[in-house]
Parts: sequence; structure tokens; C-alpha cells
Amino acid sequence: MKEYPVVIITGAAGGIGKATALKYAMNGYALTLADIDEVELGLLQNMLQEIKCDFICLLGDLQDHQFIKDIIDQTLQRWGRIDTLVNNAAWRTIETMRHISLETWERTIKICLTAPAFLAKYAATAMEENQIEGTIINISSIMSHRAGGYSPAYIACKGAIESLTYELAVLYGAKGIRVVAVSPGNIQTNLSGDYTDGDANNISERISVNMNESAPLQRAGTPDEIANVIFWLSSGDASFVTGTSIMVDGGFACNFSSYQIKKLQFPKEF
Repeated sequence: MKEYPVVIITGAAGGIGKATALKYAMNGYALTLADIDEVELGLLQNMLQEIKCDFICLLGDLQDHQFIKDIIDQTLQRWGRIDTLVNNAAWRTIETMRHISLETWERTIKICLTAPAFLAKYAATAMEENQIEGTIINISSIMSHRAGGYSPAYIACKGAIESLTYELAVLYGAKGIRVVAVSPGNIQTNLSGDYTDGDANNISERISVNMNESAPLQRAGTPDEIANVIFWLSSGDASFVTGTSIMVDGGFACNFSSYQIKKLQFPKEF
């Protein structure tokens, strides 16, 4: 039987996860794809069947620790190895610390931090046992550095996932296992389309335009652009990259003022 490299992707049904799944599928990987959205996971399954790659789709909730174990166990039962883990799944609400409930806080922590931590633990164990110099990629966010003030549990998790990345890189590096974080900026996904004002009007497009006005590339990114970075990080081309966070934000984080202000100051230069 042909031995494929194997990738596990959580939150695989949409956005960055879906783009990442297709990227790996088209590059000869076998895939374990986990998500809570049955409809979107089914649509992804149809797409992968057309590509004719080897994959399994697992429907479940990352709050359930047994599901986390099942992801690892079913992957090993199917292929006997894990080469890459992409901790992409996320969940959050848009509300300030003044209003967030303990239930929402704890659910966010379970999905965005606890699940990635233990998936990494179990995946790394399998890599060590099989002497595979694998890769663990944690999806963070530019919001770990540029907080908005309205998603406290999510922001806390994204800051923590970057610190966890450094910790795991140090722990597993001696076995050749690399651990890296990717921090996307403004990316066109469903998760970036649910912002509302005080009257429940959707203002996501206005927020995106405002962010783009401060990004040197003057646009939002696409899920495919993030998937390309994720895939590169798991490849031999990135063999000396570990224990770091890669910002993929069109230059947003390094910019000081919006381009409206720059044009006001230097109308002929910007």
C-alpha cells in the first residue's frame, strides 16, 4: 500500500480550513478533516472525491475531549502515521468583557486553546513513536497583537496559542518536530462577516474597508493565501522554521497611519 504523508485539519469545512484541505489534497496528502458543520463538511467531501484523494471526514465538537482523541485514533487506524497537524478551528462571540458570560468564556477556551493543545500533545506522541519529523501549525490571529476590545476570550486564546507554540517547539524540537503559528490579518471568511452595530446592522464590510485602508497592500487576504503559507511551513522548504509566529496580514501590523492620512500629508507620494 502506498504510504502518503498525512495531515489533520480542524475547522476544515470552511474558510481557511477548506482552502488548506484542498491545498494538501492537491499535493498528494491523505487527510483527516474535522468540523462541527455537517453541511459544509459534506460539500467539502464532494469536492475531495472529485480530486480522488484519500481522506476521512469526522463530525464532532472540539469541546468533547473524546472527539479530540478520536481524531488522532482514527487517523492512526487508517494510515498509521501523522505528518502534519493544522489547529485551525475557532469559535468566538463579538461582545466585550463587560458582557461575556462564563459559559461563553469557557467554551471559547476549550475550542480555541485546550483542543489545539491536546491535539498537539497526541499528534506529537504519534510522531515521536513513528520517528516522524512532523509539523504542528497553530492558527493564531493578528488580533493577538492588535486587540479590538470586543472579543476577550478569543483574543486571550490567540495570545496563548502563540506562547504555547513556543513552548511546544522547545519541547519537541529535539525530535525534529517543528511547531509554528500563523497569524492571519483581515481574511475574507465567514468568521469576519458577522460584525454588527448597536442596531444589529451588519457592518462587516465597513470594518474590512477600514482595515484595508491601513494595510500597505490595501486589500483583504484570501483563504488560499493563508493555505499557501500553512502548506509551505509543513514542507521541507521551511525545515529550519520553528518556534515562531508568521504574520500574514498584508503589512497591516507594521503600518502606523491609514493611507487617508498619508495622502493628506503627502498627496503625491501615496
